[in-house]
Amino acid sequence: MKKCLSFDDVLLVPKYSEICSRKEIDISSKLGDVTFSIPIISSPMDTVTETAMVTEMHNRGGLGIIHRYNSIRDQAFLVHECHGAHVGAAVGVSGDYIERATALVEAGANFLCVDIAHGHHALMKHALKILRNTFGYDIHIMAGNVATRDGYEDLARWGASSVRVGIGGGSICSTRIQTGHGMPTFQSVLECSSSEFSGEIPIIADGGIKTSGDIVKALAAGADFVMLGSLLAGTSESPGSVYSENGEQFKVYRGMASKDAQISWRGHTASVEGVSSSIPFKGSVGDSLEELCTGIRSGLSYSGCASIPVFQATNQLVLQTPAGAYESSAHILNRDK
Repeated sequence: MKKCLSFDDVLLVPKYSEICSRKEIDISSKLGDVTFSIPIISSPMDTVTETAMVTEMHNRGGLGIIHRYNSIRDQAFLVHECHGAHVGAAVGVSGDYIERATALVEAGANFLCVDIAHGHHALMKHALKILRNTFGYDIHIMAGNVATRDGYEDLARWGASSVRVGIGGGSICSTRIQTGHGMPTFQSVLECSSSEFSGEIPIIADGGIKTSGDIVKALAAGADFVMLGSLLAGTSESPGSVYSENGEQFKVYRGMASKDAQISWRGHTASVEGVSSSIPFKGSVGDSLEELCTGIRSGLSYSGCASIPVFQATNQLVLQTPAGAYESSAHILNRDK
C-alpha cells in the first residue's frame, strides 16, 4: 500500500534568487489558445460563479466557469451577460447536455466544462465523443474530475482539452466520508504530471487548496491552473445575499452534492456527498485574488524563479514530519492562554 501526500505533507526548498521585486514574476498560464495572466479558475458552483464573478475574474486575468444548476435558458442568459469576457460554462453528461452546450456556445461561452464528480467514467467517454462530434475542436472542453494518472490520460484520449484533477478534497465535499474513495489532490496532480500528456493537456488542481502556499505547491507538483471554491466564496461577486448574525456578516457556501443544493436545483436528493455552510463575508473578490497572487509570486521568488514553467522545472520538494507541519503553522496561535 503506497503513501499519498497532501499539501501539508510537503514544503518547497528555498533557493538562491536574483529576483528583486515580485513585479518581475510572470504567473501567466495557457489554457488552449488563451494565455491568462493568473493561474486561477473559479469553480462552477451556485454559490461561487455567475456573471459578476466571471466578469471580475476576467478583469483580473483569470477565468470563471458559470455553474449548470439552473435551466438552460437561465445559464445561457448568465453567459450572454458576460459580454466580451472570456467565459466558461458547465454541462453534465446526461439528459439535455448537448442542448445546453449548444445554447451556451451560442450565448458566447468559449470554454465548456464537463462537470461531474467522478469523471473517469463511461458516461464521460460518451459525452466527450458527442461534444467533439458536435463542436469539433473549435471549443475548449475542460473535463473532470479525476484522481489518477489513468483517469487523466483516458480523458485526454477521449477528447478533453484540459482536465480537472482532484476528488474529495473540497472544503464542503464529503465524498471521502460517504464513499471511502478519493486521493489527496497534491498526490493526484503529482502523478498526472508524470504523464506523457502533461504539457499538452493542462492540469487543473481542484480541491483541498486552503492558502496561496497550497497553490504554489500545486503548481510545483505540475498543475497549470488551480480551481478555487471556498477561497473565492463569500465575496461581493459570489451569488447570494449577505446576512448578519451576532454582528458579523456571512454568505452561504455549499457543495453542489449537498442536500440543500440538490433540492434547490432538481427538487430531490441522490447521493449526498457535500455539505452546506456559511462563510464570513470577505468584500471584493479582487482583494482576495490580489492577496493570493501576491503569495504565488512570493512563492516563486523563494525558488528564484520568474515564471511558472521555470519553477516547475527547477523546484525542489521535501517531506515534512507532523512536527514540521506544526512548526510551519503560525503556532503561537495554538499556545494555551
